[in-house]
Amino acid sequence: MIKEPTIVPKELSWLSFNERVLQEAADKSVPVVERVRFLGIFSNNLDEFFRVRVADVKRRIIIEKANTDSVPDYSATQLLADIQAKVLALQGKFDSIYKEVTKQLAKHKIYFVDESKLSPFHNNWLKAFFNDQVLKHVTPIIPSKTRKLVDLLNDNETYLAVQMSKGDNTEYAIVEVPTKEVSRFILLPPEKSKLKKEVILLDDIIVHNLRSIFSGFFEFDEICAYSFKLTRDAEYKVEDELDQSVVELMSESLKQRFSAEPTRVVYDREMPANLLKFLKKQLQISDANEGLLAGGRYRNFKDFIGFPNFGRKYLENPSLPPLAHPHFVEATTAFEAIKKQDILLYYPYHQFDHFTELVRQAAFDPAVTQIRLNIYRVAKNSRIINSLIDAVKNGKSVTVVVELKARFDEENNIEWSRIMEDAGIKVQIGIPTLKIHSKLCLIHRKEDDEIVRYAHLGTGNFHEKTAKIYTDYSLFTAHNEITKEVENVFDFIQHSYKRFKFYHLMVSPINTRINITQLIDQEINAARIGQPARIDLKINNLVDDPLILKLYEASQAGVKIRLIIRGMCSLMPQVKGLSENIRAISIVDRFLEHPRVMIFGNNGDAKVYISSADWMTRNIEHRIEVSCPIYDDKLKQQILDMFELQYKDTTKARIVDKLQQNNYVARGNRKKIRSQVAIYDYLKQSKYK
Repeated sequence: MIKEPTIVPKELSWLSFNERVLQEAADKSVPVVERVRFLGIFSNNLDEFFRVRVADVKRRIIIEKANTDSVPDYSATQLLADIQAKVLALQGKFDSIYKEVTKQLAKHKIYFVDESKLSPFHNNWLKAFFNDQVLKHVTPIIPSKTRKLVDLLNDNETYLAVQMSKGDNTEYAIVEVPTKEVSRFILLPPEKSKLKKEVILLDDIIVHNLRSIFSGFFEFDEICAYSFKLTRDAEYKVEDELDQSVVELMSESLKQRFSAEPTRVVYDREMPANLLKFLKKQLQISDANEGLLAGGRYRNFKDFIGFPNFGRKYLENPSLPPLAHPHFVEATTAFEAIKKQDILLYYPYHQFDHFTELVRQAAFDPAVTQIRLNIYRVAKNSRIINSLIDAVKNGKSVTVVVELKARFDEENNIEWSRIMEDAGIKVQIGIPTLKIHSKLCLIHRKEDDEIVRYAHLGTGNFHEKTAKIYTDYSLFTAHNEITKEVENVFDFIQHSYKRFKFYHLMVSPINTRINITQLIDQEINAARIGQPARIDLKINNLVDDPLILKLYEASQAGVKIRLIIRGMCSLMPQVKGLSENIRAISIVDRFLEHPRVMIFGNNGDAKVYISSADWMTRNIEHRIEVSCPIYDDKLKQQILDMFELQYKDTTKARIVDKLQQNNYVARGNRKKIRSQVAIYDYLKQSKYK
């Protein structure tokens, strides 16, 4: 009998994932510029964690305190304390790694300098640069008794808290560092050696010129500035108003995010006591607030994701040029290629241009009559949407389902909705109670007086930028039954009151849970009668309790289960009496692992699915998600081969265990395999490209 907890809190598991990102920054085998960028990724991840998950925990604390009749075994208060302890530990590691990485940059003649280390030459140059390029973007915020500072600051921007003193009089101001208008990283002109690259942060340029900002407006003998930022609750409430469109409602609700309660305030630990006291009062926080954190000199390391390479090419990852798929290359049109056989692309190893080219061709092909697409996240300058606008100009019927509640992309999606509506595209906003997370495109084409359907089903977004850094599958098919069911998904979005049956696709929230459960049960039954039984899963997050318990049941029945989980994993592998037959790894490398793949042994004839859905309750019960079977034997084998390459990774794979230790998979005397590079080589050489 298992007496200990069998489910890891998803928040702590998420922090374990972000620790793996930090491991990449610490890894000396990673090119040093990439290590700097991983520090930025870690910081950006942590910002989102506080905006979403910590905010949710704090709301649960309020509910628990209100519900005095119930005392949970593991309270939200205890969880928040555990989160705080883990975050502080990770922040300490972050600071140490940053110092070590800057030393490595210096070995390659790249130096970070601040305002205290400037030569007279650079001092004069920076004054001119500030006056010409920066000052016009700087407008200080002056606190007053009639305005709450907490309501005036934007979420996750970098701010400088300024203190000006003259005798006993002290005044304060806030300056936003204008990183949207000016690069955060300024390369100083060479003074002596051209080999020496000296970089100063925009923050320090402003600090260097503080006096010129405030002189003439305030009297002071001493002036100083220290960085801080706040992170707000990312949740918001959309009121049900009959006289407003959904787009208008979403626009209004986004404004609430800017006035939401801060979930974290991080400040320079060198900040003077008086300035910190002022800041806490203005932001309405106290020392007892778990979100008040002291940090290093700089805030918003997320900008370091885009840290430029000021040195040699070998200081960042070598390029892996995306591959052209031969089936598309050899065909006259994309439709000819897809009609001949199903085609599977794996980004970023394959060119995303194959999909954008399909949409471009559909926009002017006289035989195409209709295009339907759903978007969750798209690029700010989307070639796909521009092609859809061209399709309308050519008389095509175009329908786009837009998910307005795609977290942190709401404004971008609202703007695209307006642009598309103005262009004549029929824009649907889907089902208010369900996020639409599927990745579908359906094209109708008239061929020999019949309508032939062409479909795309994928694991990732229709986003040209992320397709270069996220790994994702895209299936292109003209399979009559699958494309018909894709059409039914679009019809379900438009008419959710109708009931559709799906025999090939798993569609959340209609049949995903029951189908996955039945597939697991088949493996359980096979194991119990002595047949081979296995389940292989590659997903981003595994936190749905019923499915975790089902995997435990399968393990105890003798089913061999292998998991590749990038992010959160609430399942505890390798626990005696519970999950001895479950092994889990996580891979963090140069590309973000994003695809979802399900493989069920099926007595030697594996059933393989690609999916837009993680194994999270929200994806199975509260979103429209689609999982698609792979019927083509060659494509199925390709997915199986690439899963094996990843599971055998001896370079970037970490073991996921109940203690969340993140130990690397031991290489032993095995061949060194870095799966992301191995998969690129496999696809480059494979006849199934």
